[in-house]
Amino acid sequence: MSNYNIRLYKDSDYDIVRDIFVCGITEPYTLSIRHTLSLPRVWILILAMFLLALMTTGCSKASFTVVIAFLLFLLLKNRDVFFSYARGSLAGDLLDIKKNYLQRDGCCFWVAESEGEIVGMVAASPFPHPGGQKQVALRRLSVPMKHRGRGIGKALCKTVIDFAQKSGYQAVVLETAAFRVDSLYLYKSLGFKITNIFTENFYFRRFIDYIDISLQYDLP
Repeated sequence: MSNYNIRLYKDSDYDIVRDIFVCGITEPYTLSIRHTLSLPRVWILILAMFLLALMTTGCSKASFTVVIAFLLFLLLKNRDVFFSYARGSLAGDLLDIKKNYLQRDGCCFWVAESEGEIVGMVAASPFPHPGGQKQVALRRLSVPMKHRGRGIGKALCKTVIDFAQKSGYQAVVLETAAFRVDSLYLYKSLGFKITNIFTENFYFRRFIDYIDISLQYDLP
């Protein structure tokens, strides 16, 4: 069933919206782990650690323990990339959604609802551009996995685009992770163009090859 409507956020949506956000932002954790463990440099480092520990201790059991400890470190640090961002967002703009989005000029927050259930969310807020172009950022887009394939994500994106046109913006911009392949396909199908591919200046993110992509939709 694909019936749903998109409406403005209201206070009674608070808990479910935050839950949907956390589930959506942490969902790619397993994909990130798989990608990390596919990197040759990770296995080279593991081999080097094993050999160094073996040469130092002369004990293969101790060497395997070092490798297992390093793998656990990778799992926890990888997890922290996602959950630290989620915690920061919940304590930031999502702490008071009404104040940060509905009571500020140039901002808005919508939810998709189906049969009384919240099945998606998206937000918009002004994005400063050094060249002076008036841009709005598409933010917090998330649709629970069980409700995907119904066109909800596309409809939420179009809601932000329509809002941007009516509000006099010149472009809609967003950032997403490179391994969010489905999201990238959605944005490109709507006409968003890649403007930048980058890695944030954090050593661990560079080590695990965590790549962010900026996209832009120019309004006529």
